[in-house]
Amino acid sequence: MPSEKYVEGMQEMRTHVGDAADQWIKVIHSIYPEFAKVNVEFPFGELYRRNVVDDKTRELCTVAALTVQDFALPELKVHIKGALNTGSSKAEILEIITQMIAYCEFPAATNALLAAKETFNELEE
Repeated sequence: MPSEKYVEGMQEMRTHVGDAADQWIKVIHSIYPEFAKVNVEFPFGELYRRNVVDDKTRELCTVAALTVQDFALPELKVHIKGALNTGSSKAEILEIITQMIAYCEFPAATNALLAAKETFNELEE
């Protein structure tokens, strides 16, 4: 039986990324259920439910953080969808990625730009 925090976290995650939430967690759960539980309860059951910043800002910050990491492209794609779902435009997302050139250099920002293009294309199909 899922905890209340897990249920609330899944609801929050669905608000941000739609059906991708269930698909993403299903894959993680099939590998290690405990990891899926923590992945939902901590960021989405706790952090994302705070009322200090709005969801659009939260997702744009997440896009920036994942861009500079350059090893989290699958997660970046999920959060690009989240940014779009919470009110960001494609132009705003691309600008955030461009701004990250100063912090992560061109290769990481280019990888993020290509991930954004793939995500936009997937959503248009």
